[in-house]
Amino acid sequence: MQIFFHEEQLRHRPQSYYSRGKMRQPQEKPERMLELLKILQSLQLPVQTAKDFGTRPLLEVHTPGYIEFLKTAYTQWQQLPEDWGEEVLSNIFIRENNREIGILAKAAKYLADGSAPIGKDTWTSVYWSAQTALSCADVILKQQDDLVIGLTRPAGHHARKDGAGGFCYINNAAVIAAYLRQKYSRIAIIDTDMHHGQGIQEIFYDRKDVLYTSIHGDPTNFYPVVSGFADEYGCGEGYGYNRNFPMPHGSSEQQFFGYVDQAVEFVKLYQPDVVIHVMGFDVYVDDPQAKCAVSTAGFEKVSEKIRNLNIPTISLIEGGYCVEKLAENMHSFLKGFKIA
Repeated sequence: MQIFFHEEQLRHRPQSYYSRGKMRQPQEKPERMLELLKILQSLQLPVQTAKDFGTRPLLEVHTPGYIEFLKTAYTQWQQLPEDWGEEVLSNIFIRENNREIGILAKAAKYLADGSAPIGKDTWTSVYWSAQTALSCADVILKQQDDLVIGLTRPAGHHARKDGAGGFCYINNAAVIAAYLRQKYSRIAIIDTDMHHGQGIQEIFYDRKDVLYTSIHGDPTNFYPVVSGFADEYGCGEGYGYNRNFPMPHGSSEQQFFGYVDQAVEFVKLYQPDVVIHVMGFDVYVDDPQAKCAVSTAGFEKVSEKIRNLNIPTISLIEGGYCVEKLAENMHSFLKGFKIA
């Protein structure tokens, strides 16, 4: 087992979070990662520094215009003669018929909502989050290990081909699924975050070489609201290779694991060469984003079910906003992999 992270991922510190009609306190903060690193240190589990694979793997799933926007938006925003604030945060959202003339038009196209502001250090952290995921994939690609964990912050599963949202900018799981395809023909992504990863679904919706399955809260009036419903099966060649398990809000831990078991069986049927697991600790009962009631002990059961697939696995640690319980929940999760 190997674990990857890069300290540059700590630099992104959002100041804005606009959601459901009001400004809220940002939840995706560096302290989340510090708690995870703390428990790894106390368990004497070494954390390796991510390597640099450049932007080319990112362009396998994201458009060049979008990547250029993420890299340059903050500088362009700050060069404006008026005071537009410290972060790039659009109050206009127009994706179609957008000629991208001016930074505000670009933000209107490439920022899907008010939860993914771009600050001075956002691109740096986003870049190294993706490199952390790629470092994990490289281990699997070279068959140097069969379990790798990446602390990927900012998270990625909401990032679309050309859009940031839901605290996500680069779709780490999608990037490494594409990267792994240079050797492996069948990749399965199983997403146990509280929210549906609509970015992953969008990217692979018409493909059968990457299967996507997600257990998440019912998206009716819950992020991402426009996808994650049970009748979304994929399209074209990808029909049947997408499976969503939306949970009723207020679901018990037992109900959660009932859906997890169905997702695991779906993955087994596919017989993938590699499994990418998107782990979200926001399913924890006291998490501010939770709509279900997974206990700390439940996270050991999550990783145990992934481990029992007996398939080379990359687990990306993404969501989770109950900071005071992250270390404890991570410890439980590691137990299921028999490494703590």
